[in-house]
This record gives sequence, C-alpha cells and structure tokens, in this order.
Amino acid sequence: MNYVEFLNQNIREKVGEYENNIVLFGQNIDAGSCLSGFTRNLKVKNGLIINTQNSENTLCGVGFGLMLNKISSIFFMKQQDFLLLGIDHLVNTYNLIRQKEPSASFTIMTIVVDGGYGGPQSSFNSFGDICSIARVPGFAITNKVDAEEIIKTHLISPGFRIIGVSQRLFKQDLIDLEKVYSNDEKTLFQYKKGPDATVVCFNFSLPYGIELAKRFNPSLFSVNSATSIKWDKIIEDLKETKKLVVIDDSKSENLSCYNFLMDALDKCRIDKKILIKKDFSKQWFSPNLDQLEINYEKIINELNGQEV
Repeated sequence: MNYVEFLNQNIREKVGEYENNIVLFGQNIDAGSCLSGFTRNLKVKNGLIINTQNSENTLCGVGFGLMLNKISSIFFMKQQDFLLLGIDHLVNTYNLIRQKEPSASFTIMTIVVDGGYGGPQSSFNSFGDICSIARVPGFAITNKVDAEEIIKTHLISPGFRIIGVSQRLFKQDLIDLEKVYSNDEKTLFQYKKGPDATVVCFNFSLPYGIELAKRFNPSLFSVNSATSIKWDKIIEDLKETKKLVVIDDSKSENLSCYNFLMDALDKCRIDKKILIKKDFSKQWFSPNLDQLEINYEKIINELNGQEV
C-alpha cells in the first residue's frame, strides 16, 4: 500500500464511524481523481459531502460558520498554497471563535506541494508560517504510525487545526516503522534509540532521516508539529549523544527547528551540530525537482570528526 492509499483508508474509517452531523467539502473531493485518490469513496453516516468551487477564502469561512453552529467539518484542500487566500479567517475569525471554546471540530486537511515541478503558485511548503501567524496547531503526516495516531486523535476533535500531507510521498510505498515513543499531543514521535547521534526531522523530512539512520546507530525523532513544542524528550537524548543532526525541508525563512536549536544549545553540551535545510533559490519558482540533496557519507564523516 502506498502513502495516499493509507491516508484515504484511515480518513474513510474515521469519518465513516462518526455518529454526529459532519460536512466534508472541497474541490472535486467526490469527483474526478478525488485529489489523486486522497478523498476517494468518502461516506458519512449523518451529514453531507460537497464538491465546491475553488474559493478558499469563502470555504474557510464556511468551516468556521459550521463550527459556530456546532457542526463539525473537514475542508480538503487541493494544495497548501491556496490557504494563503483564507488567512484572514484563520487569524481574525478564529480569534473570535476560540474564546468560546467550541464544541465542534473544523479541520483543514491540505496537500503540501513539496516535490517540485509545480511552478510559482504551487511551491509554498511553509506550513509553520501559516500555523505561526494564526497561532493554530498544525500536524505533518509522513508514515503509517503518525498517520494512524494523528488522524485518530485530531481529525474530528473539538477546535480547529490544520493537517498537512506530502504530495512528494503520495505514490511512494508507505513507510512503516516501529515506534519508540510519541507524546499525547502527537506532535513528537521517536523511531530509534541509539548512541551515535540525535537526528531530528522537521516538516516532511523523516524519509531523509531514515536514510541517514541506515548508515549508523542514532536516535531518530520526527517533529510533526508545524510550530514549537516541548523539546524535553529530544534534549534528554541529546545530553547522552552530544551529537546533533537537524533536517528541515520547509521553505520558511523562520524554520520551526530554530526554536529547538536555541533551546538545545542553551541546555546541552553539543560536540557536533549539523543543520540540513533548503537554501533560498529562484529554482523554487520554476518547474524543478525540489528535494534536499544530502551527502549522507559526508555527514557520517563529520560526526566522526573526519576531514571532508
């Protein structure tokens, strides 16, 4: 099973068992390709499935309006770039609603265009920026474990959140890992415990961390939150290894990992620190392969203090 098939399966199961009224909406979610299979065969016990126009500002308002009327909803968004059109609702409308501690759920589940070849209006990949400006929780899904736990915990829970899925991973085989740890909020997952280094992956960068971890024996963490969390679990591990590799494939100028690095440098003695991130490039805005280029052997040599 590939990544998008597994996402679809878990979403169908979660919305299919929901007993209360719910509205699922978005452009072509029940027609055509169903967002490349992401929303195929959705069914609800009580509620509606609506194929909408491509009007993200209005549709964000619809979700908050349903929430005010105590009706839960999920807005499946074709690509995260379009969410910029709804930023006024994410900030100002929700600021009014959040004070009322809403009992209904509103989730925006959006495809993050992170594989390249999309052009200037399909290359945003700055999940943390949206969640930060709106001060709302955001969750990135990368594999079997976090998909199951995030969808189960957050897809239809009171309040508002954004869940991002990676277009780059859509047709790739589903990553299936053994979990060492996850917190109650499902913002932090650990998949390996090892003495060689502490590897921390942000945004949708976990596949790069897995590839690196094949070459030695580190601890491997994935930060699934789009904004800052409590770093204690990672700091505890870093105090033992004293070697740190941070991978972040977001295009934000203000990366989520910066907050972690500041905390880590304040609390730990770090003998070696390596940060792998995207550097700003005009190629982002034209159809190009848009992935991190990582020399894994070079990283291992640097961690071991060898000349490169």
